[in-house]
Amino acid sequence: MTNQRSNHKIPRRTFLKVCAAAAAAGLTACGKTQAAAALPELTVGSDSYPPFVYLSNDSTPTGIDVDIATEAFARMGYAVQIEIIDWEQKTKLVESGAIDCIWSSFSMDGREEEYRWSGPYMRSHQVVAVNVDSDIHSLKDLKDKVIAVQSTTKPEEMIRSHHEALPELRRVISVQKRDLMFLLLSKGYVDAIAAHDTGIRQFMSESGLEFRILEEPLLTVGLGVAFDKTDPRGLSDQLNTVLREMYHDGTTERIIGEYVQDTDRYLGGLYEN
Repeated sequence: MTNQRSNHKIPRRTFLKVCAAAAAAGLTACGKTQAAAALPELTVGSDSYPPFVYLSNDSTPTGIDVDIATEAFARMGYAVQIEIIDWEQKTKLVESGAIDCIWSSFSMDGREEEYRWSGPYMRSHQVVAVNVDSDIHSLKDLKDKVIAVQSTTKPEEMIRSHHEALPELRRVISVQKRDLMFLLLSKGYVDAIAAHDTGIRQFMSESGLEFRILEEPLLTVGLGVAFDKTDPRGLSDQLNTVLREMYHDGTTERIIGEYVQDTDRYLGGLYEN
């Protein structure tokens, strides 16, 4: 499958050349070396979603998923290009070959038949957050309330399908960019938002805004890496093997621990054997 460019991608694209595999072979670990450039390259389509994927101060992609992808594909002998995509176009992009896989805090649950998956490599907890002084303290308190979600995400899917854990809502607002959810909540335009708990905590630490996460989660899901269903290269099977190795040798725990506390909450018992 060739990596074509797609008109669906946002104008500003960011790249990360990974050459740990070259370093393992005794070469200089530098993305500008000829050796690294000679490595076969995979394009990973991601959304900007801290702490999984975001841009550092020097506009370099970083985060949990970037670091795990970097290490995993390097072990497989590939350089990696992280490309920020229009998240709503992710399926079209991976089906067309414009990207090789989707890797960005992507929930596997309920999507098992839509892609060829690797993982799960960690768990994520989908939760509801409200303003600190809100009178919402449980999921049942959401009755007749307005909630915001990011479009094409697991929370949107759950809420719009009238998940049994939720009461009847007055309105669901879907936004393309996750930061807009927080803005709507902080200004009081919505009563609550639903998202990954790690993403909410990261936003609070960066913005200085404070929200309250309900103790009762919406859902605990497994995060995975999605390839096109017809991809013939066997990359998903290879990646599954490497992700298991990284879990057992402590690499995944070390990476996640650089971004969040209580790594056992996200990894405990993930691979039982």
